[in-house]
Amino acid sequence: MSYEYEYARPSVSVDVVVFREFTSKHHVLLIQRKKEPFANCWALPGGFMNMNETVETAAKRELQEETGLVADRVEQLHAFSKVKRDPRGRVVSIAFYAEVPSNQQPIAADDAKKAKWFPLLELPDLAFDHDEMIQMAIARIDR
Repeated sequence: MSYEYEYARPSVSVDVVVFREFTSKHHVLLIQRKKEPFANCWALPGGFMNMNETVETAAKRELQEETGLVADRVEQLHAFSKVKRDPRGRVVSIAFYAEVPSNQQPIAADDAKKAKWFPLLELPDLAFDHDEMIQMAIARIDR
């Protein structure tokens, strides 16, 4: 069933801030993007939600597709909706955070060129507004 609307609507994406603890230092998982926008830049695992899934399902799927990691549980963090947050167009991202056991090792696939754990104090420049997402997730888990 298709619909035509008079007004344009935004796309919905998901991004996942994934933490692990290793030798008592926090690490976050990042992927290096294969495609534009921000090709070769580091970013959170994520992507667009499919029409037949919930945002939670999309977050788990994108994480697994891009890194091979499985999160049993994802927790919704915040909706990021700045008008020009994505150069492809009007995109609202629902950010999630998750923790995975430290023995899970990421393997880049799909839209990810590389997947790597970064210490929180040594993060590279990030694509989109992913630095803001990470800072918000840190504040949430430090409560």
